[in-house]
Amino acid sequence: MKLKELLTGLPQYRITGDTDIEITGLAYDSRNVGPGDLFVCIKGFLANGHDYIRQALMRGAAAVVAEEGYVASPKLPSMVVVPNTRLALANLASTFYGHPSSQLKLIGITGTNGKTTTSYLVTSILRAAGYKVGLVGTINYAIGQKMLPASRTTPESLDLQRLLREMVDAGMEYAVLEVSSHSLELERVTGCRFAGAVFTNISRDHLDFHLSFEHYVAAKQKLFRHLDEDAHAVINLDDARARQMATATCAQVTGYAIKQKAPLCVKEYKSSLEGISATLNIPRGSLALRSSLVGEYNIYNILAAVGIGLCMGIDRETIGRGIAELKQVPGRFESIDYGQGFGVIVDYAHTDDALLNLLTTASKLCSGRLITVFGCGGERDVGKRSKMGEVAGTLSDYSIITSDNPRSEDPMQIINQVEAGLIGSGKTADNYMVCPDRFWAIHQAIDMAQAGDLVVVAGKGHENYQILADKAVSFDDREVARQLLEQIS
Repeated sequence: MKLKELLTGLPQYRITGDTDIEITGLAYDSRNVGPGDLFVCIKGFLANGHDYIRQALMRGAAAVVAEEGYVASPKLPSMVVVPNTRLALANLASTFYGHPSSQLKLIGITGTNGKTTTSYLVTSILRAAGYKVGLVGTINYAIGQKMLPASRTTPESLDLQRLLREMVDAGMEYAVLEVSSHSLELERVTGCRFAGAVFTNISRDHLDFHLSFEHYVAAKQKLFRHLDEDAHAVINLDDARARQMATATCAQVTGYAIKQKAPLCVKEYKSSLEGISATLNIPRGSLALRSSLVGEYNIYNILAAVGIGLCMGIDRETIGRGIAELKQVPGRFESIDYGQGFGVIVDYAHTDDALLNLLTTASKLCSGRLITVFGCGGERDVGKRSKMGEVAGTLSDYSIITSDNPRSEDPMQIINQVEAGLIGSGKTADNYMVCPDRFWAIHQAIDMAQAGDLVVVAGKGHENYQILADKAVSFDDREVARQLLEQIS
């Protein structure tokens, strides 16, 4: 593709040099540049792409995209100057890969909690309807039945557009995308055309990045602000910020709720360790369904997925079948059962709101003690640590505070901040322990559990690693629990 053709996707730029040159690819990491590539300089959190222009040129870059303020060397080839290189990368990538989001129906799902489960439910409904579906999210990326490891919840714009192009070429008709607040703020989904979007909920998270809750909310709004008039927005009306999402969009809005009347709401439901049975009120009728998922918070996720299914024109029977066919979401209220006489659940809950939902559900399903193993990640929002401690202390009979992904922080410093919240809930040394080693924390919980108890291991869910100061090590809560339970079964 000629550089001048690529530049038609940029809203604002100025250029020095030849625009008739052939561009063979795009890159934002100088280590990935090949001959003929266009190198886009991204200002990252740890490095600045403008500092690596020389390396990109040595690897054969044909042209460079840089931000205003960079002083170009006379030895540079064609130089494109833009106000924001992240925005430019997104638009260039969409153009280079032929605007793939316009060639399939893209469903975006955003919110603090529930994105992954809702994305799995939507995917199951679409597949039940006979569609070929791609999936991009926290656990993995999928092109039909082909699975790829997920580097992050929402890939960088260039990687996302490349992935969407692969989906189109593989015959996918839909793509379901978890849309993180980081991706919205960093322009990763700019250039994507969404057929539908879901707002699950919003509570405190990622304030280490967004700095304030209002900025976090504003980032989520961007998804709905950029929807076209013929798109659909499915919004949780029980959330306090629902109105802000609804008023931000010109798309067709469908609301869902449990606590109030809404176009999609619950008539009745039952929840147990075996799953959920519910009757929903939907436009022009009702829908009876069953799901293997557990807990009231999953009823919200089911409502959201049903909403998208209806908006996409899928009949109620097919929607019900799609809900029923999803048996488990990895690391989401995942039961580890070796016939041990007590329950063991592994879940990804890593915010105070998610932990509250998880432990509220767990306590209702537990005839004995609720034993909770949890921690908080390092280099992330410090303010949620004591709140998570308070939630665990309030709802658990016994808590074990351990390490999550401490990263470069001192694990004991994180634990002390969590412990302050737990003590604030009224718990004493008889009601909790500190065990920094996560393996031994899970071991202690399983060792003390008796018949009727429920052990909840929260924070990492599907993750199969633990991030320490200088390395990532293999660690999977589910595998650890299986190993320990196998020894006592």
